[in-house]
Amino acid sequence: MPHQSEPKLISGNANRPLAEAMARRMSMHRGVSVGLVEARVERFNDAEIFVEVFENVRGEDMFIIQSTSNPANDNLMELLIMTDALRRSSASRITAVIPYFGYARQDRRTKARTPITAKMVANMMVSAGIERVLTMDLHAAQIQGFFDIPVDNLYASPVFALDIKNQFKDPAKITVVSPDVGGVARARELAQRIGCALAIVDKRREKPGEVAEMTVIGDVKDQTCLIVDDICDTAGTLVKAGDVLLENGAKEVHSYITHGVLSGPAVERITTSKMKSLVITDSIQPTAAVKAAKNIRIVPVAPMFAQAVLNIWNGTSVSSLFDPATLEPIYEGMYARG
Repeated sequence: MPHQSEPKLISGNANRPLAEAMARRMSMHRGVSVGLVEARVERFNDAEIFVEVFENVRGEDMFIIQSTSNPANDNLMELLIMTDALRRSSASRITAVIPYFGYARQDRRTKARTPITAKMVANMMVSAGIERVLTMDLHAAQIQGFFDIPVDNLYASPVFALDIKNQFKDPAKITVVSPDVGGVARARELAQRIGCALAIVDKRREKPGEVAEMTVIGDVKDQTCLIVDDICDTAGTLVKAGDVLLENGAKEVHSYITHGVLSGPAVERITTSKMKSLVITDSIQPTAAVKAAKNIRIVPVAPMFAQAVLNIWNGTSVSSLFDPATLEPIYEGMYARG
């Protein structure tokens, strides 16, 4: 059944610049103004979160744009409370657009008497009234199964592939590197997209946050190595992996990471490292320090998310965005061939 109005976007405080960029892109595609629904999301003196929506949303197809990044608990509660406000205001459908899904690293029990927090968060979202989730590069693919509602998981690799083809002209001199065995599927998929070799850095941890030993599996001598991963938190593992690759004969090292959590000493570690560049997306709102870092570059995901929202609203395929032929026009010549 055709929609009688435009899709409605509403944003929390986690990454408002991304939400505004999505609204601009959708306005361009639709040929009509698509703005953010006017609302206030604020805190009382005791840090309780309060939400008030100033526009009529009865019968509307609502999209809440909110990464559950740092501060994860505040941003998660904002999402849940905004959902409740929209549900009680008779919105027809509520889709949570969560570019970075927090708590995703707690997707299984690693030892006795520990939680599976990602599952609990999924339960909370469904209970609040969210009917669909749109996210990007979930830390573990099985998290989609934690939800009893549709989950669309976009991938940054098509955008990274466009960027890599623009930055590096000879695939034969490139090796995509997975920083651990668990990320091999992600690295292999990107390597296939750009037609280059694959290597793995095998790491052994003695305890969380510490890397005891690293070994390179594959030939990286005289290659430009591109480390690919979904999350960069404190950047300790990333920087050490870069050093190990250079020790094994790599010509230079770059990194492509979807979610730049970049907490604690991460930015300083990256700027003082031997890595030529770190490329991240704006799924998490970059801090001033990240923007100022000389070797950190940010690629936008607003074009992809805006198109995904329009596809969901129209009832058309979201997986079509995995195809470079579909993605290149969306990025409007930003990564034009040649």
